[in-house]
Amino acid sequence: MRNLTILQLNDLHGYLTPHPELFRLVSNHRFRSGGGVARIATIFQGIRREVDGALIALDNGDTFHGTMPAVCTEGEALIAPMSALGLDAMTAHWEFAYGIERLKAIAGRLPYPLLAANCRDDTGASPFPPFRIIERGGVTVGVIGLAAVIAGHLLPAGDRQRIRLTFGDAALRTHIPFLKREHGVDVIVVLSHLGFPQDCTLAAVVPGIDVILSGHTHNRLEQPAVVNGTLIIQSGAHGSFVGRLDLDVTPAGIVGWRHALLPVDDATGPDAAMADIVDRAIGACAGAGAHVVGTTRTALDRYAMFESTMDNLLLDAIANAADRPIALSNGWRYGAPIPPGPLTESDLWNIVPANPPVSVVAISGEELRRLFEENLEATFACDPWQQRGGYLKRCRGIRLAVKLENPKGHRIQEFSVDGDRLRLDAIYPVAFLGEQAVPTDYGRDRRPLGMHAVDALRQHLARHDSVSADLCGTIVAV
Repeated sequence: MRNLTILQLNDLHGYLTPHPELFRLVSNHRFRSGGGVARIATIFQGIRREVDGALIALDNGDTFHGTMPAVCTEGEALIAPMSALGLDAMTAHWEFAYGIERLKAIAGRLPYPLLAANCRDDTGASPFPPFRIIERGGVTVGVIGLAAVIAGHLLPAGDRQRIRLTFGDAALRTHIPFLKREHGVDVIVVLSHLGFPQDCTLAAVVPGIDVILSGHTHNRLEQPAVVNGTLIIQSGAHGSFVGRLDLDVTPAGIVGWRHALLPVDDATGPDAAMADIVDRAIGACAGAGAHVVGTTRTALDRYAMFESTMDNLLLDAIANAADRPIALSNGWRYGAPIPPGPLTESDLWNIVPANPPVSVVAISGEELRRLFEENLEATFACDPWQQRGGYLKRCRGIRLAVKLENPKGHRIQEFSVDGDRLRLDAIYPVAFLGEQAVPTDYGRDRRPLGMHAVDALRQHLARHDSVSADLCGTIVAV
């Protein structure tokens, strides 16, 4: 019998240094220090020594985007630290937001491949390799990558017709038999950024997958899911956890396994060499990012499906900037928690790293209702292939009561706007952030205001000695 250890890092979202974290999601906002690539390096190195190198380390993507150093350098700040971590492969999601050529350039400078078996360009070619074969500890592993199927929507407009992404089930049915037949692989690992519900479905419909390392949906799985004989793990987000999966492998396949969701906290000291690499990588961003721009009386986080304090602050800022009572933004998951106290320039970029423009639109009541019904379906569809990840759309000036168990198009029970019942024939002035909040086929008289989300946050904070962003029950399940 041979042994193999798999280490997983998923959804780092650019967090190179430690940050405040909520390690228990049902606690009363007890913050601890979490994450930090130098501490992750210590964990990786310790386990490598323990298993005498019989280890592969894989990254699910959403790595090179998400914080001020990441987005202000278009991923450059992450290249050296991630290269030094000893990873064997990655896949991608928000990395596509830089454009396909920039993503290829980043991938080309890494000492490990970016894998995406479900990605094709407009010529039918694969921009990235579909798989990598790795031999460790006498075990031959075939790692197949699946990028986020929704990543194409993040591409700059000029690239969107050039790239096609699928769920990858057809690609897997081709690659798995090939890897077993032609290369004699012992273990098939799918490195996926589809999301946990989608990965469970993938395991159910595609035979021959031994392990799925799942990303995108930020699940903290303390035990693997086992679907159709496939082990599925996912390990939180923002570098606050590392997933460890130990496999016992014989010629007949995997005969035993052990799993641990490892917290990355103050119990682990930073690796000195990696700490130096990180310090050099963030460079000038460290000084600019430390500038205090305001104070929050509310703990800010994005760890709830229906509403979050972090997004309520953002919605207040864009509503005030646009002088509109109603504001909409996307239900993003990224953004580590921020405790009450000073807010820095870096915090603003971590809240909204995509920094979309603040815009206004006139939208009918009928369109608003349809917009939210579509969003509810994209979030809670019974068929995981129809889910698009993320939380519910964030809203200010709107209240909804919803029945999640109802069929598509019939989940909203009550809908009020600015305190009054929604009128389907009325026209409502709305402030919003980008196409993810209000797609281009909704509303009329759409126009940008000439400022972006981070500008609106700065302006909002400058007008107040301190701000609060308490929960107010905008969307309630009944």
